Amino acid sequence: MKYLTHSSLGILFLTLTLIFSVHARASEQLINYYFSAAKTGQTEVIEEFINNGFPINLANDMSYTALMMATYYGHTQTVDRLLALGADACLRDKRGNTAMMGAIIKAEWRIARKLYNHTCKDSNNNQKTVEQFAAVFGQTKKLQALATEF
Repeated sequence: MKYLTHSSLGILFLTLTLIFSVHARASEQLINYYFSAAKTGQTEVIEEFINNGFPINLANDMSYTALMMATYYGHTQTVDRLLALGADACLRDKRGNTAMMGAIIKAEWRIARKLYNHTCKDSNNNQKTVEQFAAVFGQTKKLQALATEF
């Protein structure tokens, strides 16, 4: 059995470091592309990612999921597809906001209708419920009107 020398171990280490660095950059680029697709409403791209094993509920460095991004930017079709593929509408960003709360902020009531039945009713760690959040933004009546539809 042949042993590795100090210099061959160094070369091996440098090679592995380069491979991992390239892999990390490629992974970061894919993650950025996924969130860009959510932001711009590229539903087919999102679906391709998910169908190939990409984690649907991955959060970006700002703590937003693809569902939150698609909601905030008003992409109804993308929101529909993400929900159909199993996106968790109850996840919260670092401020404690859900996708439904993003819909309220942006007055995306068509999307809010789709998220309404998926919205978490509890408030954990002193986080606001959707009803409390709507009150802060003066949207209580609009949310109550939405509730009567269901």
